Amino acid sequence: PPPSAAGLDGMAARILHRLRHALAGEGGREERVRGGSEAEDFPESSELEDDTEGLSTRLSGTLSFTSHEEEEEEEEEEEDGAGVELGEPPQPTGAAAGAEDGGRCWGWCAGGAGAAPLPGAAAPWGGPSLLTRQLQELWRKSRGSLAPQRLLFEVTSASVVSERSSKYVLYTIYLIRSGRFDKAPATIARRYSDFERLNRRLRCRFGCDMAGIAFPRKRLRRNFTAETIAKRSRAFEQFLSHLHSIAEIRRSPEFLEFFFLQDLRAAQRLTCTGMYREALATWANAYRLQDRLGVCGSGRFLLTLAGLAVCHQELDELGEAHSCCEQALQLLEAQGSHPLLGPFLQAHVHLAWKVGKDKRRSEARLQDLREAGPPLQQQPTLKECLIKEPLE
Repeated sequence: PPPSAAGLDGMAARILHRLRHALAGEGGREERVRGGSEAEDFPESSELEDDTEGLSTRLSGTLSFTSHEEEEEEEEEEEDGAGVELGEPPQPTGAAAGAEDGGRCWGWCAGGAGAAPLPGAAAPWGGPSLLTRQLQELWRKSRGSLAPQRLLFEVTSASVVSERSSKYVLYTIYLIRSGRFDKAPATIARRYSDFERLNRRLRCRFGCDMAGIAFPRKRLRRNFTAETIAKRSRAFEQFLSHLHSIAEIRRSPEFLEFFFLQDLRAAQRLTCTGMYREALATWANAYRLQDRLGVCGSGRFLLTLAGLAVCHQELDELGEAHSCCEQALQLLEAQGSHPLLGPFLQAHVHLAWKVGKDKRRSEARLQDLREAGPPLQQQPTLKECLIKEPLE
């Protein structure tokens, strides 16, 4: 026989309660399941007790998505609702999907009003069920109330490197935008001394803001044990997350250059030596890093676009080179003069002619520059600007 109205309402209430927790904290529960024994070995409340006093407590576990109270409520609800099972939500796809880098899922995508009913949601006696309508209405309301995107830092691997008489640990870190899927993640590889230099420079400039931010101390021994590396990996994730949460620090040259200055130097060196394929990959990673950090209007970003355009052109990828020039000229639209404006315009006109694109606007801007300044023949090419640019 069909369930009573009271029974159906009770079932709907329990499933809606779980769905609210799924929308708010699915990523945290997946992380706990994935962490397994590692989470037991290094619980967030005490994992940095030796190296970074109070860091986990102050940050409340930056990469955790549900509180202990929510977990307890969830467990009690599961006991009360025995016999009513709600399957795992579908994996996200497309632009609304959570970042999948490193095995984590930061979001959940449902089908909205047009989605197929959940198993068991349609009443066997026909007609739309109350449960299905409630779930659809909850999803419509929750879509506008999801947490805004933020930048996450995840240490995905750590390797011990031996060079001549030195030995150090190299940490690979992914920059992940929550709620987005990045096909090509932005990555950096840094050692302890790199983090220590950043910490020292920021404390010199932002003493008050840095007073409450802890940093893992140096050790005289046991620096290469799995326990120490695991603790430091977690500490560096939280350290970067805490720095990024302070507006003045995340906009500072010290913080930004920690992420992409090394890539810019390496890409410039590779370009100068004619290793364009290797340089292209390094310029591309520098592009992604600046994009994640939200500094796509800076001089460094224009230099990055110049590097991409030059390497694409040298590799006979003219369409991609043309697109890089167009993006740079859009950023330079409001600027009447810039050291890279003339070189970008000349490159754009040449590439547009090669690929059969409209070049009249760039030619007009070149004419304006010619009338307002020195002869364009005396200006360096885009490649010459790229090679001569000092990267301090």
